[in-house]
Amino acid sequence: MFRRSGIEINDVTLNGWVKQVLKLLKVLYERIRAEMLASGYLMADETTIRVQDRDKAGSTHLGYYWAYMDPLRRSALFVYEKGRGGKYVREHLKTFSGYMQTDAYAGYDAMPQVNAGITMVGCWAHVRRKFMDALAVEKEEASWFLSQIQRLYAIERFCRQAGLPAQERLEVRKHALPILEEFKDRMIVAYGGLPPKNVLAKAINNTLKQWDELIIYTSDGILEIDNNLVENSIRPIALGRKNYLFAGNHEAAQRAAVIYTILACCKAQQLNPLAYLADILDKLPTRQINNIEDLLPWNWKQDRNLVDLSNM
Repeated sequence: MFRRSGIEINDVTLNGWVKQVLKLLKVLYERIRAEMLASGYLMADETTIRVQDRDKAGSTHLGYYWAYMDPLRRSALFVYEKGRGGKYVREHLKTFSGYMQTDAYAGYDAMPQVNAGITMVGCWAHVRRKFMDALAVEKEEASWFLSQIQRLYAIERFCRQAGLPAQERLEVRKHALPILEEFKDRMIVAYGGLPPKNVLAKAINNTLKQWDELIIYTSDGILEIDNNLVENSIRPIALGRKNYLFAGNHEAAQRAAVIYTILACCKAQQLNPLAYLADILDKLPTRQINNIEDLLPWNWKQDRNLVDLSNM
């Protein structure tokens, strides 16, 4: 972009600028991380990232971005790790207490044992996908289960469109209870007549194993029926993989996680990222670490002299 404007800047210089910016943003990143750990409700997911590794000549290491979202504040956090094992999320959330909503990946299973204050919440979007897979084999039965899931989502859609607060949403969700009860009864009956390796049997077994986590959303109006919000937050990473292919090293992958975190928070708060970054990067160098509350994405107010910039 500079070159098109007739400005030649050495790559080393540009990379140095980026590193200096990341040092500033890391202060904000760590504060966002601390705020999320103090939240009472998090969604979690993970996605892959290829990383160049000196120990793997001619190939790349398959690393992971662990994604967390506070759906109440709409803040997001990305943490890079070299693997996908449960030890990583246990380390990330060892001080967290509250609701934790996931896609039933086994890596999260031990979290309630790590911290008795954690309550696991299931995701109906992932359940629906399992029954969708069964349509090709058990069309009639799978279709019935999918129709009931649609009824559950219709209730959520009504609450969302009406803009209901948590307590009112909880009242409306009482209509989901008989649907869920019938859903479970029919699963038990259907499962008894299917071979274990049948696709529908696997979908039912998967659902029954996490039933308590799947129905807990009907007990608290702040909870969502699925963890689609955190899934949506990792979509830019999937796009990035197609463009830059890999990170240059493990440290670079974590630096990218800092940027992804800041931009995801901007998107969730409907902030113009250019205006936000221009303002906070101007202010951060002169701020003490305990004086950045107003620079957090959910607290930030745009300066008047940046109004024109936000329209770019």
